[in-house]
Amino acid sequence: MSDNLEQVLEAAFAEATRRYQSRGFQRRVGFGKRPALISVDLANAWTRPGNPFTCEHVDDQIIPSMQALLKGFRKYNLPVVHVTTCYEITDRDNQNTDMGLWHNKIPIDVVSQGNPDIWAIDSRIAPIEGELTLIKKRASAFHGTYLAGYLRAAGVDTILVTGVTASACVRETICDGLADGFRTIAVKEAIGDRVPGAVLWNLFDIDAKFGDVETTETCLKYLDRIGQEQEVPEKAVA
Repeated sequence: MSDNLEQVLEAAFAEATRRYQSRGFQRRVGFGKRPALISVDLANAWTRPGNPFTCEHVDDQIIPSMQALLKGFRKYNLPVVHVTTCYEITDRDNQNTDMGLWHNKIPIDVVSQGNPDIWAIDSRIAPIEGELTLIKKRASAFHGTYLAGYLRAAGVDTILVTGVTASACVRETICDGLADGFRTIAVKEAIGDRVPGAVLWNLFDIDAKFGDVETTETCLKYLDRIGQEQEVPEKAVA
């Protein structure tokens, strides 16, 4: 089923690419001079089995990719933001809830602030000292948060976005990131979703309109290049 769906999508992408390119879509935003890693909702509610939000290919693809990216960002002391989601007032009958109206569509009420284990970042990619953990209430990591200001203060011009889900929180974060003036890079192997086809379709569409989809390997080479550029040459011996 999954293989057949992928074949159908790839065939559709080939035709869509022809149409898009003939109309000037699929341009490249490119890498900038100072990147930050924005990891979206790679918390236990999304990465561990048995939850309504559990995603596919976490263990075999997303976590290994994230571990490699974190190693690269930490090596060069570049900004890392771990984004998660939780709610303080999860009573759906309370009109003053911080869930807004989203609970009328999806079961976000299970991600209670009172149960930190469920919204904690997955221990395999846990934040270290000096890395920011940001709590959001809506799909986008930018909506209603201080993320844009934090990034600008750190001199960031490029965001490498990872996490879940491709069809919602990752996509919305990328769209808002571009709108806020950041070069947006979606890291292909580090993005997941819950249903077959969702990742492929959304990454194709993001690459056509809102950011560049790049492999983990390409992003790691970019980090090495940035790291080399920020090294201060030794002064010549007199």
